[in-house]
Parts: sequence; structure tokens; C-alpha cells
Amino acid sequence: MILQAGTRQFEVSWLYTALILGKVVSINEKRLNKYISDSGYCSRRFADKLIENNRVTINGKVPELGTKVVPGDKVCVDGMEIKASASNHTDRIYIAYNKPIGITCTTERHVKGNIIDAIGHSKRIFPIGRLDKPSEGLIFLTSDGDIVNKILRAENAHDKEYIVTVDQPISERFVERMSKGVPILGTITKPCVVTPESKFVFRIILTQGLNRQIRRMCEYLGYEVTKLKRARIMNVELGKLRPGQWRDLTASELAAITTAVAGSRKTAIDDDFTEAEPAVVEAAKKPEIADIKHASKTIESNADKFSKRKLTRIDVKKPAVTATGKKRLSLKKST
Repeated sequence: MILQAGTRQFEVSWLYTALILGKVVSINEKRLNKYISDSGYCSRRFADKLIENNRVTINGKVPELGTKVVPGDKVCVDGMEIKASASNHTDRIYIAYNKPIGITCTTERHVKGNIIDAIGHSKRIFPIGRLDKPSEGLIFLTSDGDIVNKILRAENAHDKEYIVTVDQPISERFVERMSKGVPILGTITKPCVVTPESKFVFRIILTQGLNRQIRRMCEYLGYEVTKLKRARIMNVELGKLRPGQWRDLTASELAAITTAVAGSRKTAIDDDFTEAEPAVVEAAKKPEIADIKHASKTIESNADKFSKRKLTRIDVKKPAVTATGKKRLSLKKST
């Protein structure tokens, strides 16, 4: 039996369909973005961008928003067919990589030093999250787009540990301020664990991932990060992996991660970017003596760059007065 639904046909079979309230619902149908991410082609978030840019077709036609894939459909991205993945996940890749300094966490192959070319894996994989180009250490990569979304959604609830080197001796005040939270990017960072390792080195455990968070926190307190290494993500440690090396996650590591992110919500609520109360932010922004000292150095440094630049009135061949009667002004470096 064949039912016509728009331009698509659905074969009705008791094996994978059910008649509910007069509508045919396919038990095996899957959202297009999930189908693409499950195939290992990319993350679900990137799949959405592909769909929005009309780079995806189903059975040769550009799909409408919300279209679902059913058994027998041919899904293509840029004309290349995307095969469905194994339902038991046995064909999926999960690896831990020690990213060296200088490698960029992008799947764009035209970017020099991209993480995909650096690893050179035979299967199509993509990174989970990011690690800045000047930073090094542990990062996950996978071909499982579904787990990418779950980990990123649950990111704010799980530990990430870093070893950080700064340009000046670490003070008790620095440790206290970092631990309690620092105002950056319009919010106050969450309380975290900061442990001094030596005169210039400390460990920090975060449960959020703001853009360049550690560097910005240190900068606010007058410190500059000279080296940053991620040593652990959740239950997985960097261990003896040398820069540039990677390994498959063990069954126990993957099981623990899967359990930890099992409660991840369908729609991410990113606590990293939740705005704090304006009064709280302003109070935290009030500089202490040490902050003022650092700020004065920065101001003096910036002032040096522009101290010789002045606004001057200059004589030019153009009329000194405009058609509206206003005097002409120009910018010129003083000698």
C-alpha cells in the first residue's frame, strides 16, 4: 500500500509505521540534522547551517525546514550521498588528542594547521568544543555528531582542568580573586578551584567555557598567561600522550561520559553567557589598589603609542572654508 504525502511517498508497513489519530507516523523517521550528524559527517549544529544554506538535498530536492528522513531516502550534501550510520554506534570514532600549540580547532581544510589535517585520521571526525591556537592539551574528536551536542550542552556541569603559567609571581590575592569569580564578557565567572603549583604556575578547574576565559580572567587581574595546557576533561586525563599524539577512548571512559551527559537537554541553556545583575557586575568591576597599579601601566603603555599624534589645523590648496562656511580640519602627525 502506498500513501501520497506531497511529493514524497511512504510505504506503509506494520514494521515501522503506526496509525495515530488518523495520521501516518513513521517510527524510523529521523530529523534531517540528526541524520547527518549521526552519519559522522559533522555536528548537528553544523548540519543546521548546511540545511539553511540549501547544501542538502533529499531525493534530489532541497528540503523544507523540519523535513524528516525515512528509510529509503537518499540524503546528499553538496551532491555527495550521506550514508546512515550503524544503530549500535560500532562504526563511530571517539579519540583523545594532545593538541600542540599552533594547531587550530577547525574542520576547514583550507586553514593552515587545522586539527583535521594534523591528526590525519582515515575517518571523517570533528572536534568537540575548542582549544585556542596558542594553547595545548587534551581535546576530544569524534564522528558521532549526537554526542557532540550532548557534551556541549552539558559542558557547564563538568570539570575541565588546566595547568597555567603566568608572567609574574602568584599571590594569595590572585588565587582568591580567580576562585571567587572575575567580571569578563559582561558576566561574572563561576566559582572555580585554583591551586598554586609553583611561583608562576597554578592549576584551575572550570565548569564553564567562555571564550578565552582563563586568559581574560588573568588579564583582568594584571597577569599575562605565557602557557596554558588542558590536562583533563571530565573523567579523561591527558596522561602520557605527547603533543600531536592521539588515542581511542577506552570503553570505560566512553561509558562514563555517556552516563554523565545522559540528562543533557534537547535545547542548550548556556549558563556561560547568562548575564549577571548589573549591580553585581559593577561592584565586581571596582578596581582594587593592585588593579589600579596594573591599569596605570597599561594606560601609560598605550599613551606612549599615541603621545606624538596631535590634531592640527593645516594649510592646504583647497579652500580654507567649505561651501557652508565651516573651517576645514584635517589630521596630521606632528613632527
